[in-house]
Amino acid sequence: MNKAIAQLEPRSVWTNFSKLNAVPRPSKKEERVIAFMMDFGSTLGFETLKDEVGNVIIRKPASPGFENRKMITLQSHLDMVHQKNSDTEFNFDTQGIQMRLEGDWVKANGTTLGADNGMGVATIMALLESKDIAHPPLEALFTIDEETGMTGAFGLKGGILKGEILLNLDTEEDDEIDIGCAGGVDVTAKRSYNEKSSVHGDIGFEIKVSGLKGGHSGMDIHKGFGNANKIMNRLLFAGLSYNMRIAALEGGSLRNAIPRESHAVININKSQKISFLAAFDKVVSEIKAELRFVEKELKVSIEPRKTSKKVMGLGAQGKLLKGIYAAHNGVYKMSTSIPGLVETSNNVAKVKVGNGEIHIGCLTRSSVETGKMDLAQALKATFELAGFEVNFSGSYPGWNPNPNSEILKITKKVYTDLFSVEPRVVACHAGLECGILGQNYPEMDMVSFGPTIHGAHSPDERVSVSSVQKFWKFLLEILKEIPSK
Repeated sequence: MNKAIAQLEPRSVWTNFSKLNAVPRPSKKEERVIAFMMDFGSTLGFETLKDEVGNVIIRKPASPGFENRKMITLQSHLDMVHQKNSDTEFNFDTQGIQMRLEGDWVKANGTTLGADNGMGVATIMALLESKDIAHPPLEALFTIDEETGMTGAFGLKGGILKGEILLNLDTEEDDEIDIGCAGGVDVTAKRSYNEKSSVHGDIGFEIKVSGLKGGHSGMDIHKGFGNANKIMNRLLFAGLSYNMRIAALEGGSLRNAIPRESHAVININKSQKISFLAAFDKVVSEIKAELRFVEKELKVSIEPRKTSKKVMGLGAQGKLLKGIYAAHNGVYKMSTSIPGLVETSNNVAKVKVGNGEIHIGCLTRSSVETGKMDLAQALKATFELAGFEVNFSGSYPGWNPNPNSEILKITKKVYTDLFSVEPRVVACHAGLECGILGQNYPEMDMVSFGPTIHGAHSPDERVSVSSVQKFWKFLLEILKEIPSK
């Protein structure tokens, strides 16, 4: 445990965050953190149960004088995005997160921090183990696999939860109260290709794109950050005029993270080396100029390597590069009902080429269900024209805003009274579990809020210490204001 971080205030929150981050918990591999949370609840002597998909529920009776208040369901997810810098040696399956304190920010050493959504989990843990905090009956819901499919929320059956109000602690700006979010769908394109033998006289090169900011493919999609897959595709497309042949290509790793790095292995005819490298440098300069204000650390390298024996056929290669070039990436449409909200977007998240197989993975988001599927169909048409088979999977609904929510009125008043300014009431372009949970619990009143977290889903992820203090103060006051049954 990092002692400096564990001693930050509120100490109970940071101590629990440190304990949580010592437990490996990448998405779809939550067995250890589920056991950790079950042991935590049982040790406190509270009703603790695990549902059939692995969600953990812990219930704590009300503090004296609050027995007749409505039960609150506090909800956060146990899993975390596992991203690291290419030069960082780290195994998310076996190692705990290595944290450090820099001024007002807690960060990790070359990996994601897990503040998304570990700060929410740690905050709920602090409330459960507290002995001197006034609160109504509490029901803690710790869901699994939020980051790669929301299967925990989908798998939670109706009738299990007892709370009347749900506080989701999974947003990333401490002056916001969220009342809506986007839905999403995975768009996956696959095809095979025939490998060809390299041509006599070819020489090999290795291309790397790195140093991009990456980030959350929902919350950061409007910021104009570079997408490593689209940048690499642009570089390779320029090589078509020089008989360039792709041997292997891989970029991005997670559907919900803007890809930060891409790597390609190519052959080029030795006679065209000089003209190819000149054209390559020209495109690199153009890209860097376009992104100079948002991607100051962008690096593009090309180095000689051993000539690859097998490469893509020209037909499949051309369709691959044209398909990715045509595939929309970034903001597709802004909301006409909520100013400043991204309505629909797409992230070209993963590209992998090798051994005769191509795999392209996208995550399409929208706060409008028909808009989500409209863009998904546009991507499907694009890739089918390039000879791919396209499938939709992992579709999840958005969360429709309720501006007349009782808990919204309470949280707005508490925030304004505490901080002498009104909070921003927003809908976000990320995927929150509220929309899914609301399908089986339609009468449950919901809002979402959290501390300030920057760079989520990237190794630049960091959480503000002062913001956590503000968030904690806000939450404790909300609990005092929960109405009677």
